Amino acid sequence: MVSERLLTYVVRECTKRYLKLQPTDDGRVPVPEPGRKYMLYMHVPFCERLCPYCSFNRFPFSEERARPYFANMRREMLMLKDLGYDFESLYVGGGTPTIMIDDLCDTIDMARETFSLKEVSSETNPNHLIPSYLDKLQGRVQRLSVGVQSFDDGLLEQMDRLEKYGCGQEIMERIQDASPYFTSMNADMIFNFPAQTEDILISDIERVVESGASQTTFYPLMASPSVARSLARTVGPVDYRREQRFYEIVCELLAGGDAPLFEYGSAWTFNRRGGGADGEDAMIDEYVVDYEEYPAIGSGGITYLGENLYVNTFSVRDYNAAIESGRMSLMGKTTFSKRDRMRYRFMMQLFGLRLDKVAWERDFGCTVEAGLPAEMAFMKAAGAFDRDTRDELTLTPRGRYLMVVMMRQFFIGVNNLRDQARAALTGEERELIFGDGCASE
Repeated sequence: MVSERLLTYVVRECTKRYLKLQPTDDGRVPVPEPGRKYMLYMHVPFCERLCPYCSFNRFPFSEERARPYFANMRREMLMLKDLGYDFESLYVGGGTPTIMIDDLCDTIDMARETFSLKEVSSETNPNHLIPSYLDKLQGRVQRLSVGVQSFDDGLLEQMDRLEKYGCGQEIMERIQDASPYFTSMNADMIFNFPAQTEDILISDIERVVESGASQTTFYPLMASPSVARSLARTVGPVDYRREQRFYEIVCELLAGGDAPLFEYGSAWTFNRRGGGADGEDAMIDEYVVDYEEYPAIGSGGITYLGENLYVNTFSVRDYNAAIESGRMSLMGKTTFSKRDRMRYRFMMQLFGLRLDKVAWERDFGCTVEAGLPAEMAFMKAAGAFDRDTRDELTLTPRGRYLMVVMMRQFFIGVNNLRDQARAALTGEERELIFGDGCASE
């Protein structure tokens, strides 16, 4: 427990320092670096109703607000094309990307016509796993990630998801029906909800297996301080002392034993053996592992290019105005030092289960031991490394959990960054988020 607490403290303090927005007047992101492969992230910030634990940019859905937004994302794609970008992968996150299925399909079609896409991933919610939507997504989307969180009806009701998305049994049956439409069907789960017991977690894991999902992601519950207050009012305060035990249960039941049903894709992503997400077809849930740098379009998108991290305005109104005036909607940025970039690479590659030492030395001009001596000493002392050779670092089970702790705290830091951007909202948009926030227009 001491090492986890120390790691939590160190990552929290580091993210406070380097994930701090400064205003920017930049009207465009930087041009691409020749020869580098990029992924495009696209953000759709609309939901039927807002979940209390979500820190992403999201607004209650209205067609009047959403239709021009999709049109402007298509304009923004062309801005990136004009800058010289090409992409082999597209990830559509939210919000609920499938909330206007025809507009989403039109946007994906345009991305395929504009760029050299090989794969498209999209998020969705269980109520959109219906034949009319699945028929339109089939062939356009290779990997669909459905936000389940839990199959337990009591937890779903506590999260205000039971009425919206149906009971756990209904959700499981919908995943079973939807899986054949996609190369990879991912069930997004959360563990360590305050009211979640070990028995509830075990039941959730059993239902994931029964659902036929080719991939599952079990995130630890994590939230920025503003969402933590909302969580405490609805589902209760988070107890991180149970996190390791819950993670061990997930790992043992999914990937443990002599004949595991799943194998690790990352520290918290599991691919079904022999399923659609096995081997070369596996698509990791955290795109930041496979693509260290990526532009992001849409309100609330976060871009990481070179030494800079950019945040797009969280205001849909201001986003539309910026794109329609011919500029991108960048409202703030933060610049990483070389050491910060090394820490980021260290965390992301080890979260993806392997750090490439050869590429590290080529890109940073030093060994990982020379670049991050304190971090390497800590991880070695904690028993985190399975293989530590001239070429690579890989993780022990202990190391995988330490990466879960590190990533959990990093994403809380990113959520704090989102809170900084969200604080600039005014008028009706501020009321939609900080008022009742649940009523649809």
